[in-house]
Amino acid sequence: MPFWPSPISARDVAAAGLRPGWPVAQGGRVWWTEDRPGEGGRTAIVRREADGTCRDLLPAPWSARTRVHEYGGRPYAVTPGGDVVFAALADQRLYLLGQNGQPKPLTAEGSRYADLTVHDGEVWAVRERHGEHGKITRSVVSIPLAGGEPRERASGHDFYASPVLSPDGAHLAYVCWNHPRMPWDGTELRVVRLRDGQARTVLGGAAESVLSPAWKDDATLYLVSDRSGWWNLYECGLDGAAPRALCPAEEEFTQPPWQLGGAPYTVLGDGRLAVLHGRGDLRLGVLDPDTGALHDLDLPYTGWQAALAADGMSVTGVGHAARLPRSVVRVDVASGRAEPLARADERLPDLSGVPDPRPVVVPGERPVHAFLHQVAEEPTPFVVFVHGGPTAHADTALDLEKAFLTSRGIGVLDVNYGGSTGYGRAYRERLRGQWGLVDVADTVAAAQWLADSGLADPARIAVRGGSAGGWTVMAACCRSGVFAGGVSYYGVSALAPLAAHTHDFESRYVEWLVGDDPAVYASREPLGLVDGVSCPMLLLQGLDDPVVPPEQSTAFADALSERGVPCTYLAFDGESHGFRRMETRVAALAAELAFYQQLFS
Repeated sequence: MPFWPSPISARDVAAAGLRPGWPVAQGGRVWWTEDRPGEGGRTAIVRREADGTCRDLLPAPWSARTRVHEYGGRPYAVTPGGDVVFAALADQRLYLLGQNGQPKPLTAEGSRYADLTVHDGEVWAVRERHGEHGKITRSVVSIPLAGGEPRERASGHDFYASPVLSPDGAHLAYVCWNHPRMPWDGTELRVVRLRDGQARTVLGGAAESVLSPAWKDDATLYLVSDRSGWWNLYECGLDGAAPRALCPAEEEFTQPPWQLGGAPYTVLGDGRLAVLHGRGDLRLGVLDPDTGALHDLDLPYTGWQAALAADGMSVTGVGHAARLPRSVVRVDVASGRAEPLARADERLPDLSGVPDPRPVVVPGERPVHAFLHQVAEEPTPFVVFVHGGPTAHADTALDLEKAFLTSRGIGVLDVNYGGSTGYGRAYRERLRGQWGLVDVADTVAAAQWLADSGLADPARIAVRGGSAGGWTVMAACCRSGVFAGGVSYYGVSALAPLAAHTHDFESRYVEWLVGDDPAVYASREPLGLVDGVSCPMLLLQGLDDPVVPPEQSTAFADALSERGVPCTYLAFDGESHGFRRMETRVAALAAELAFYQQLFS
């Protein structure tokens, strides 16, 4: 079929990789990061003054990015005086960026730092040390801003997150967990008395995910827990009493913590909380923790990153909507006025022909949540998008990769298969031990529903995904003939090599997803099922990927070629897990479009 003419080019989409994130608000000023594909993919730090002027704080080629857990997170903190402490991508050391603009090293090489906060002249952080023979240890440390060796404050667990000091500086609260759990499985909230190092568990365990502590006062903490089956907000004292639910609801009040340093709620100047909550997308509201009254702010942004920052009675976050790019937004809670401070794409292409996504539920014995981008009343070609994670979710944010297709007459269905977040613990635990089955069955069912409903041309449905989504793409093409072709970005094809060679954070994740039986591995993994593939495939891979090594894609490509199945494999030097450079993003998208043009002709 001839595609519709589109005003959206591959370069438009690649340029959209400039994304703001991780805002900090203090004294009328706001800081944030910007990922910039046009500058080699580096992450800059920007500050907006109270008078509205903005300037870059970090000169090129400096890049502020932490590699703790490989996925990183918020890479900087702001001191009370307005200086910035940041983790440099090149060597992972912490630097103090003073008023003269020259970074001064605070730490030696050999360690990584994340989840930074500044209190009483010290930087508090999660430290990750990489020792001999691949041994990795983590702890919570404090580092004097004036210089000096890091002081270990909490250790002995495999993972740490969210170190926060009580207002009087007497106690440190933090979240920790151990292998084989992931932070959405089970964590502990611990508090250590700093004068003598005495620590105890306040809440949590193997079957409760406790996240994002914040101090209400010197003896009381706010936190998020899924003890009810949903990530809800609680208040918990240090006296051992049971936690009190602030606003019980069958909604989520946070997102999965793949990165460190998030903040799904923040304390306003009058003691109320600015919170995120909902199913699927999270909207911004204000919660009175004493009465439980929650009201949403009337804003054009339908979803937010779990990274809020309060400054008196204003809250700053990164909001998005179907026709609004991810933007740093400051909201005056009293008036409800929202002020965009920075947005991902200052020059958006024409979006007039792009459909808005709408939530749908694919019916069946196991209903599946999805977002539908329908381009016409009659059946059209469709691409089923499969998100990564797999403990993650698709949202309704403006995505020019989808608009690139829908503006050309190709519909998109974004599937939140069983195992996705945003719909409670029971929904995400559908995938426990069932990876390669439930995600595949839900994706295939979604494609079949498109065909049965008359939305899609049954002969022209493709599937695409990245990372864990790439696994589902390959497995779905192995197990079903419903797809005309598949596109995998840095996808997983074999389990044993992944479990043996992936990074430490996810090194035991496969046990939860599948188990540890090699016989089961062979019955689930795409490489073991490759004989079932009959449709063409496109595989794209970064050669510097520490999360899913290139061997995962090359092994599957070689197996397809040996069987005479059409397969194109594209590898990119200097790219990791997620393409950041402008030229890579343009090349990858151009190849994907050419693939669909051949597939749907």
